[in-house]
Amino acid sequence: MNMQIEFKVNGKDYSMDVDPKLRLLDILRDELDLTGTKEGCGEGECGTCTVIMDKKAVNSCLVLASQIQGKEIITIEGLEENGELDPLQESFVKNGAIQCGYCTPGMIMSAKALFMNNPNPTDEEIKTAIEGNLCRCTGYGKIVTAIREVRDEK
Repeated sequence: MNMQIEFKVNGKDYSMDVDPKLRLLDILRDELDLTGTKEGCGEGECGTCTVIMDKKAVNSCLVLASQIQGKEIITIEGLEENGELDPLQESFVKNGAIQCGYCTPGMIMSAKALFMNNPNPTDEEIKTAIEGNLCRCTGYGKIVTAIREVRDEK
């Protein structure tokens, strides 16, 4: 049996009739056509599908539709403002922290959630914030450098 849910994504209000067992990831990609959020493992282990929900980084593959009632969600698409990339997005590009790019949206969203709750994190806090995001290409050095650069420019 479907349920009516109301939530906000990237500042826009939505009201949908959905199967309560549908995942947030599926709603974003299939219903709202926000394909920047990627599916990796589908088990909450890789962080590829990370989005921000009520200022916290969450794995959208583990969040059910019934859990997003009244929530505010930000995806990678929601970071762009007036055609300008978010400083984190710019820093990832500038520092070569994108490699194949598959993990990049999740990494950036984890870092953005960190900055939302802690504008001046230590290097250790940066590493802790992204520890649930797996990357097979970069070795994490360039990713931490990109995040650190944004922190230091504030």
